[in-house]
Amino acid sequence: MSSGMIRVLVIDDSAFSRRTITRMLESSPIVRVVGAARNGEEALRKAFELKPDLITVDLEMPRMDGFTFLRVLMAKSPIPVLVISGRSGEGDVFKALDLGAIDFIVKPTSKATPELQNIRAELIRKVHAIRELRIERVKERIVKAPPMVIETCEPASAPALDSTVVVIASSTGGPAAIMQTLGAFSEPPACSILIAQHMPAGFTTDFAERLNRSTSFSVQEAKGGEIPTPGTVLLAPGGLNLELESIRGRIQTRIVPSDPMEKYVPSADRLFATAAEHYGAQLMGVVLTGMGDDGCLGALAVQKAGGFVVAESEETAVIFGMPQQAIRAGAVDEVVPLHEVPASIQARVSSDAVLPETGRGSA
Repeated sequence: MSSGMIRVLVIDDSAFSRRTITRMLESSPIVRVVGAARNGEEALRKAFELKPDLITVDLEMPRMDGFTFLRVLMAKSPIPVLVISGRSGEGDVFKALDLGAIDFIVKPTSKATPELQNIRAELIRKVHAIRELRIERVKERIVKAPPMVIETCEPASAPALDSTVVVIASSTGGPAAIMQTLGAFSEPPACSILIAQHMPAGFTTDFAERLNRSTSFSVQEAKGGEIPTPGTVLLAPGGLNLELESIRGRIQTRIVPSDPMEKYVPSADRLFATAAEHYGAQLMGVVLTGMGDDGCLGALAVQKAGGFVVAESEETAVIFGMPQQAIRAGAVDEVVPLHEVPASIQARVSSDAVLPETGRGSA
């Protein structure tokens, strides 16, 4: 999009919420609310008429719910949609992401209270990130055919310390990217995977269950104390940080509260850096779509420890921020489109030796 004002359409059936969200948005000098709507039918009319750069929407609306609104909008005139939702329907949020919403923010309460203003910083940050978003990539992931299946070359039975460990960082656009990456394997490869996907508390349990149902991996939200083993995926719990530590010679997970000053949680930098300490050259870092620079310092730590780092290319990233920052820092060995990430993982897992450094710096 252009470098001018970010034009936003606000949709919420609560007049209080519409006013509050509008005030928060317009506290930014580069954001202008061009319209508001109280239900899905009115919202569609205004979306087609005003053609805003971004739409904020509450999924619970009269006359036409948020899901129907998303289906029609994405089919006729794709526009970035940011869901502002209560905590009551975690599954609803993921359904909205499946239908093309780019991200979501959790309301602190379902009631019309001044607490809604607590989301202001997160709201402004995510709205500003719209400048980097490529809506055509969002639509491609809605209608994309099932990915080509990656056949594993060996059974996932090697001891954890003798097999590759993969750490993945992602944010905006990440749930679909992770689903596509894990879903590409007909059988789990001989590696363990740990994921830091930026999400608030209460939502990663449902996301882990969706991945477990839809892929060949055994996926769970990390609780702390798990030992990474081949064929398993551990997802950092929302609102907390996932790290690795050694207890009596065993490498296991630990869950660490986030610092109030941390911008991105769960932190990919923390996961990558602590994994690098324990796995060294047997570690592979993957930086997928997302806003900001989380994962950049972590990717540098992976490289310093002798590991290998892959970043999603601008060609497929919904928001190129996180991969781009890692690439600019010289922390990436290979840059590939999303559909080639599974093959990169499989190539790394299938190699008995540490890959040579010929690709380092070629990004």
